[in-house]
Formats: sequence, structure tokens, C-alpha cells
Amino acid sequence: MNAPAAGFGLIQDINVRLTVELGRAEMSLRDVLALQEESVVMLDRLTDQPLDVMVNGKLIARGEVVAEGNRFGLRILELAGASHPASASEAEAG
Repeated sequence: MNAPAAGFGLIQDINVRLTVELGRAEMSLRDVLALQEESVVMLDRLTDQPLDVMVNGKLIARGEVVAEGNRFGLRILELAGASHPASASEAEAG
């Protein structure tokens, strides 16, 4: 094992923040201040588009929402920079 690979092994257990972005909306401050309970904000993403999966703000993958019991989950569809979507077996293994 070379030195860089050994060093990477030391940091693999560091916690990072994984976030899933549903979409974005640009609004005036006036509109933001007017938000109330039951307000609906339309986002820029279509319902059939994959969601962005980010680690510490950097895009790493795209995926879709799944439900298991009463909790949300995420199925990874493709890794960022990959030339093809991940297969179902790769997504389950990862």
C-alpha cells in the first residue's frame, strides 16, 4: 500500500453531511416575508427529474426519493462524473 492510500484509510470514518436538494426558487425578499402556513413555493425542478445528492455542498450523485415504512430514503441513479447511470445492484451495494 502506498503512502497516499494509507492516509486515505485514516480519514474514511470522518463524518460528512449528505444533503439532497429537491429544487430551488428565486424570490424577492417581499415574497419571502409574505410566506405563511400553507403557502406553496414552486421549485425549478420537474417531478420526473432526479434530485441532486451533495456531500458538504459538492455534487456527488443524482437520485430519486423512495419510501420505506414511514421514512424517506434515496436511491442513487447515477454518480457525478459517471458516463452511465449506476445499475440497481451497484446502487444497493453502495
